[in-house]
Parts: sequence; structure tokens; C-alpha cells
Amino acid sequence: MDCFADNHSPTSSSSSDIDSLTPRSSSSAVHRALQLIQSDDHDLKLEGAKEIRRLTKTSQRCRRQLADSINPLVHMLKTNDSVHLYHESALLALLNLAVKDEKNKSSIVEAGALEPIINFLQSRCSTLQDNATVALLTLSASAVNKPIIGASGAIPLLVDILRHGSPQAKVDSVMALSNLSTNPDNLNIILESNPVPSIINLLKTHKKSSKTAEKCTALVESLVGFESGRSALISEEGGVLAVVEVLENGSLQSREHAVGALLTMCASDRCKYREPILGEGVIPGLLELTVQGTPKSQTKAHTLLQLLRDTPYPRSEFEPDTLENIVCNIILKIDGDDQSGKAKKMLTEMVQVSMEQSLRHLQQRAMVCTPTDLPISSCASEVSLK
Repeated sequence: MDCFADNHSPTSSSSSDIDSLTPRSSSSAVHRALQLIQSDDHDLKLEGAKEIRRLTKTSQRCRRQLADSINPLVHMLKTNDSVHLYHESALLALLNLAVKDEKNKSSIVEAGALEPIINFLQSRCSTLQDNATVALLTLSASAVNKPIIGASGAIPLLVDILRHGSPQAKVDSVMALSNLSTNPDNLNIILESNPVPSIINLLKTHKKSSKTAEKCTALVESLVGFESGRSALISEEGGVLAVVEVLENGSLQSREHAVGALLTMCASDRCKYREPILGEGVIPGLLELTVQGTPKSQTKAHTLLQLLRDTPYPRSEFEPDTLENIVCNIILKIDGDDQSGKAKKMLTEMVQVSMEQSLRHLQQRAMVCTPTDLPISSCASEVSLK
């Protein structure tokens, strides 16, 4: 699912009274804002941009009614002006217009906003650079805009923001890149820009349960589908460990991305990636995931455990390929008492949780299957004894 600036609060300096506007007063304010933004006077245009930004902070209706302001606002972006306030006011007004409005997102790009926005990414003014980054985050949420943004040359600049930008710009950049990565052509461009070291650095500095960590891990999962992406992750100090930490402590979705990334690596070249993954203590997290993860995570965790065992060949019919056998085989090969002991403890707890879940499932089935003339407790007790 795309993440975009619709999740950011639209920007405004004075907008506490917007929600209280009546339809008539709102229409009057919209009409006045449109007149101002279409004026030839520099100062009136600036006032109009600020008014549009204010009106569109919380009102979806105003965003629709002010769609005609997009072209003059984009024209303001293209105007040569040494005063950053002029460009900033127009950019923030466009940002608010784009929030939760797919048609406006497309119209802004169609009006030619990408060229000046990309120039702002390279601005020495950090505020303008930050606002341009969040604008691309918002615009990249539109499926229609993704290939256009990718072809515009914005991706290498977003990766550069990810390396050297402000803390918030780095977060907005990785989320924009995550949005853009769902387009295959864009993914190749992202990969060529060598983003993995910067993604891992960002991942290390954020809580593993955060939305930022989720987007970083999703991007890593996509990038390790390529050999250069896998090599970059292995080469980055603490790269695999950062993914393992997300697998252990991330949100359900983040953990699914993390196990997916590790599985992709191990499946691509078991001999090359098995030891680096095992060496970061992945087993306890995988064991927990086989029981408590999403259905996809559980399947991927089990498959990865099979790949991580010492032998790549299936066991005979006399030695079943159960999860316990797979894990015990791995534990025997793990160096270090602490890691091995933790894995054994996790395995015991996992089996206990699995048994409890199975018992509850049987009890629920017994409740459903109980005849109307048979006491529920009688049937449940019978099942419990099996």
C-alpha cells in the first residue's frame, strides 16, 4: 500500500476557522482566492497562494473548488524570483490541493510542476528542499504519476536527499521511493542510484515498529530481488542485522517484508547467504514468526527455516521434515551458547503456543458441532481428552 503525504497534516499558518465556514462564506472565499491567484500583480498572487493554502488545509470541498488554481500556482513555481517565499507559498498551496485528491495530483503533474519541484530538490534553501520532497511524496502516491516522476530524473535526487537531507526529508524521501518502487522501471532506476546504505542507515535510527521502518524494509525486500541489491545489503555493515531486528521487533507488515527479504536472498543463493543470515541470530525471530506472524509471514518463515538447515536435501520418510526437526538441526550448527539457548527456549515456547492454539481450535469446532440436545460442556470435555 502506498504511503504518501495524505498522512501528513496539510500545511497552513492560520486555518483554525476553515471547518466553521458556511457553504456561502466558503464559496465567497474560494471566489476571492481564485481572483487573487489569477491576478497579474505579484503581491496579490502571493496573497492568493496563501489563501488557497489556508482554505485547502482541511476542506475536501475547497480542494475541488480550487482546482482551477493549479495552473497559475504552477506558473508561480516557474517564475524567476530570488525570494523563496513566493515559490514556497505556491508549493505549499499545491501540496494541500493534492492531499486526498487523485484528480488534483494528476493535474499538478500535467501542468508541468515536476520541473520546478525537481529544481527545488537541489536548492540551497533547506525549507524549499524539504517541501519539494514532501510534494513528490504526495504526487508519487498516484499510479498515473509514478512512471512520469520516474522518467523525470527525480529518483537519483530523492536518493541524494536520503543521504544528505534533513531528518524529516530523509523519511519523506524513503516513503516517496517506496511509492515509486512499485513501478518496475522505477525500481531499476532506484537500484542504479545505490540507495541501500542510506536506507539501512535510516532503518538503524528509527524504531523497528515505526512506519518509516516498514517502508525501509519494503524497499529492501524489493531491491534484494536483484543481485546488486543483495550484494549491497551484505556489504553494508549491520545491513542484514537491521533486517533481522525488524523481523524480531517490527509491525506485522514490517516483519512480513523482513522475512520476505531474507527468504529472497537465501533462495537466490543458499550457499552464499545462509551463513550471513544465521550469523545475525535470525532463528528466534523466525520461530516466533511461524506462530505469531501473518499467514504469509508464517509460510515464509517456515520455508526460510528449511533453507537454513545444514543440508539442502529433504529428509527421508522415516525422519519427518517437521519444524522441530528443522530447527533442532539448525541449533546444533549454531555457534555460541547464548544464541543456541535462546533458540531452544523459543522452540519450546513456540510448541507450547502451537498446542494451545490447536486446543482452542478443537474446542471451537466442538462448540459448533454440538447437537442442540447435548450439553456443551459434555462435548467440550470429550474433545479435550482426545
